[in-house]
Amino acid sequence: MIVYSSRSPETQGTFPISSVLHERAPTGTAQIRVPHHWPRYKLIPVLGLIAALGLSAWPFRAPLLRSVADAWIVSDRSGPADAVAVFGGGIADRPFAAAEYYRAGLVNKVLVSNVRLGPAEQLGVVKPDGVANREVLLKLGVSAGDIEFFGDGLTSTHDEAVALHEWVERTGAHSIIVPTEIFAARRLRWMLKRVFGEGFTVKVPAIESPEYQRADWWQSEKALLAFQNEVIKYIYYRLKY
Repeated sequence: MIVYSSRSPETQGTFPISSVLHERAPTGTAQIRVPHHWPRYKLIPVLGLIAALGLSAWPFRAPLLRSVADAWIVSDRSGPADAVAVFGGGIADRPFAAAEYYRAGLVNKVLVSNVRLGPAEQLGVVKPDGVANREVLLKLGVSAGDIEFFGDGLTSTHDEAVALHEWVERTGAHSIIVPTEIFAARRLRWMLKRVFGEGFTVKVPAIESPEYQRADWWQSEKALLAFQNEVIKYIYYRLKY
């Protein structure tokens, strides 16, 4: 998990070495206690060694971080299914992936999550997430008759998974595709399999975001936040559900 320093960018990494040589560190930083009998000059080689080790690892950050992402990302191969479901929160890529599966003939039904309206959406200032997803699908060539909403006032991935399962039971469908972003795929697939069980075919393809790619994801601030948040969410979901 990626952890950001609590210090501001202006002060991060700039406090003088002399400040860490005392028993009380500057406010807001961890205290480092140095024995009084240890000459302070002996601390300088230690700090230099730590810095050297950090710098020596820096040139290898690309393959290391790429391997971390590859180990985390899971993805199912797309194939024919009864429907593809567009969950809320990913209008930049999820409806586009769903429309692609529809145009390729893998599905003939596109399901759109009916998420709960926020304050701005209730006022009509912002389009509801489900309405916006439907409009994207229509623009991409999906027939209006092949788009269907599922659920009502959904607020989480768990709620969406349960509502999708209810749709499956009502319609008798046997397989579903639910595309999502590369870092969210692990949590979503676990949640769907938890709700649907082993007897149902649910596929979760991990789709590339138009804003960042897995090959160099660490260079995007949005990707860094997405990866960090998904690790936290995954742990939370495993503990809660």
